[in-house]
Amino acid sequence: MGFPKTRMRRLRRTEGVRALVRETTLEPADLVLPLFVEADLSEPAPVKTMPGVQRLPIAHAVDAAARAADAGLGAVLLFGTASKKGPEAPEAYDPQAAVPRALEAMAARVPDLPLIADVCLCAYTDHGHCGVVRDGEVHNDESVELLARTAVTYAAAGAHVVAPSDMMDGRVQAIRTALDAAGQSNCSILSYAAKYASAYYGPFRDAQDSSPQFGDRRSYQMDPANAREALREVQLDIDEGADMVMVKPALAYLDVVRAARERFDVPIAVYNVSGEYSAVKAAAAQGFLDERGVVLENLLAMRRAGADFILTYHALDAAGWLG
Repeated sequence: MGFPKTRMRRLRRTEGVRALVRETTLEPADLVLPLFVEADLSEPAPVKTMPGVQRLPIAHAVDAAARAADAGLGAVLLFGTASKKGPEAPEAYDPQAAVPRALEAMAARVPDLPLIADVCLCAYTDHGHCGVVRDGEVHNDESVELLARTAVTYAAAGAHVVAPSDMMDGRVQAIRTALDAAGQSNCSILSYAAKYASAYYGPFRDAQDSSPQFGDRRSYQMDPANAREALREVQLDIDEGADMVMVKPALAYLDVVRAARERFDVPIAVYNVSGEYSAVKAAAAQGFLDERGVVLENLLAMRRAGADFILTYHALDAAGWLG
């Protein structure tokens, strides 16, 4: 029936009614807080291009994980920064490096908080690429061997989930095989399955000091023009053993999130990346928009598109706003 019998505004009249019929929810447990950990720091070091974000000494990172648990967040995601970089990323798989040490301390402090460890080599290589470079190109299979070794190191240190973000072919299968062989069959894999070669990553590369020293990452990260290819990537990673998959970045790729949600039944994450975060922070600092309103609307859009959980630097603020 049409107007006047059908009046859609009846279901929007009060907050109670709006809440009753709301299709999509957003809770602190839907959010994951990324943390940057550096072993050699004595005090937190602000990331200039990411207001409110810092590189953290291990002890401070553990405190941040405890705050995340207290706020009801779903998990934390750990990134390490290296003091000694090399062509084959030696600190990535060193059990005494920042991420394994932080994982061990967090597991002791907040044992019920899920710990996710990003698995990549870019922050640990002297050339800034996500794998081993041979003759000016990233060598896929040699890189996969080191990624699998890194994942085993993190799982042994206490990671509940390892999250390969490198976009090398076959790395999920290699990591699953290595984890199982090392007695870490309970460790889950969250694959950055559809990770695009995006301009939104700039501030993150400042945080990790991981910008490529030559060329770019377009030969292994996805072309922003492609959506069907993303579904192939997701399918391949699921077939290789991924327990969960991710689309990254979030806001410019919500169509990809929706397409993946309609096709696959596995949990799907999105990464509300550094450039998206910093753009909101910069606009809010100028008074151009309401930070709280925009952040919550953006996060809700990611959930509405089909994301089960969201990795976001806004996580602690959003949890506070959500009450």
